[in-house]
Order: sequence, then C-alpha cells, then structure tokens
Amino acid sequence: MAIAKAERLMNLALCLLGTRRPLSKRELRESIEAYLEASSDDSFNRMFERDKDDLRELGLVIETVENLDGEVGYLARRDSNRLPPITLDAEEAAALGLAAKVWQQARLAGAASGALQKLRAAGLPEDVDPYEAHGALEPRIPVHEAAFEPLMLACRDRRPVAFDYRKATAARPEPRIVEPWALECWRGHWYLAGWDRDRGAERVFRLSRITGKVRTRGGKYTAQVPDVVTVRETVASWAGDIADRSALIRLRSGSGYPLRAKAASVRELGDGWDELEIPYGHGLDAWLVEFGPDVVVLEPAELRADVVDRLRAVAKG
Repeated sequence: MAIAKAERLMNLALCLLGTRRPLSKRELRESIEAYLEASSDDSFNRMFERDKDDLRELGLVIETVENLDGEVGYLARRDSNRLPPITLDAEEAAALGLAAKVWQQARLAGAASGALQKLRAAGLPEDVDPYEAHGALEPRIPVHEAAFEPLMLACRDRRPVAFDYRKATAARPEPRIVEPWALECWRGHWYLAGWDRDRGAERVFRLSRITGKVRTRGGKYTAQVPDVVTVRETVASWAGDIADRSALIRLRSGSGYPLRAKAASVRELGDGWDELEIPYGHGLDAWLVEFGPDVVVLEPAELRADVVDRLRAVAKG
C-alpha cells in the first residue's frame, strides 16, 4: 500500500511539473492510472485532495488557477520548485553532520540521513564527510519511548491525543486527553507540554511515564497554543530547572555528581556523607528519588514529604 501511494504521488508530481498549463481534476484523473481505478468520483476527490496536501507538505509548490470558464486547474511551475545552488564550506557541512549525528540513535535517524543525502545531490562538497568525527565527544539524543513518534507527529499536525499516564506518586495510570504543544528534552528525559482537557490547564508529561499506545482524537484544539519560548519555560519549570528556593540534602560521598554540579554549597559531614544546598523548584522531588538511598532530604519538610510519597508509590509498584 505504501509503495502504491508513493507511486501515485510521484505520478501526480510529474504531471503537475511537466505541464505548461493548469490541468483540471478530470485531466489528472485521466492521466494517472491509480485515479482511473477509483470506485467513484467522491473516492477520487478524497484521494486527490489527500495527495495534493501530501505533496505540499513535502515542499512542492502547487498553484490553483481558475480559467475563464470557471474551471479550476493545478500546476507546479518549475521555477517555483527549483532551489538555488547550495554552497557549503567545510565548517557548515560539519555543523550539518553534527546535527544529523545527534539523531543517529533516535527515531529521526532515517530523516536525518535522508536530509544529508538530499544535500549531497544538491551540491554538498564530495570531499567533505558530514559524518566525520570533529572532536572527542559525540552528541546523542536518545529516544527510547514508544510515545515519542506519535506525539511528535501530533504536535506537528495539531491533533489532540489520548493516553494513559502514571504519575510518580500514583500506583496506577490515569487516562489523559491532551492537546500537545511541543516536545522538549531535559536532563536526558523527554517531556510533552500541552493542554490537559480534563483539568482545563497546561500540563507537562514525562514520556517514560506514558503507558500503552498514544491514540489520536478528532476535533480541533480548544486552547490557544503559546509561543515556543513559553512552552520551553513551562517544560523547564515542571522539570525543575526554574528554582525560587533552596533545599538542604545529605548526599553520600562520591555519588550524585549532577546534584553537586548544581549545589550552591557543599559541606563534608564525615562518615561518608556531605551536606548540599541545592536550588529547589518544581520537580526536584522526582529528580531526588532517582538517586535512591544516596540522598536524604533534610529541609524543607514539604520536599521531604514529597520524596517519601514518591518512594512509597514506587514500593507499591
């Protein structure tokens, strides 16, 4: 089925690029075998509209022209669909290669590789290897969660989704209906920012806590989508990167280096423990739980209680 659709899209693109005058739907149907096999006019119209939208999403500029008789025609002018020559120096090619390598272990690896192949065809210098290592460090963005791909597509297409979500303090997942805004990666974890319809408020969800399949829902968004900066600030706040207070913890010596990197002060207590003053923002309790028995919260009391609640929820399974 995928091959048949790809062939149909290719034939439609060739027809629109090869014509010197706009072609009507009737003419396109007579020119493309797959359209001739459509069972009815309605079936053909739906197929054609989907194909036309798919080609436009792929970047093909399709013009809609109405002639003197009021008949609508379509064409894709070559000058509107021709990119200027691409010239990249070694540093620019290296930057593109570095960006592509980030996704080599993730679900966008195919898209990243395909983009570089297109740049090769468009004039990327042959003597430049965009995959060549340009340093001792190799950046990667791991994406292991099955929810990443459907949520990425839902954010792109502005489609509401439904999924089961298990909060860190809950033993069982709960159903959520969300209007997804954006995906952000913080501290090696992926988060979804969006509008929770049932709660009538913006929420941030950690992808590793989504259970089961992500299901798309019909209808349009009911809440206004904020700009990218607002979404990123929301994710940062819920992930604990925006702090307005300080917390005091005990940390086992030789462990918890990410906590030590953020600490405002570190004091040796002896007996294999240190005392740290760290920024305290939303989500700190979830982060501290990840360090298990190597961390003990001293104050404030509310943070200590939140960490205890999370540990009890984990113990209950």
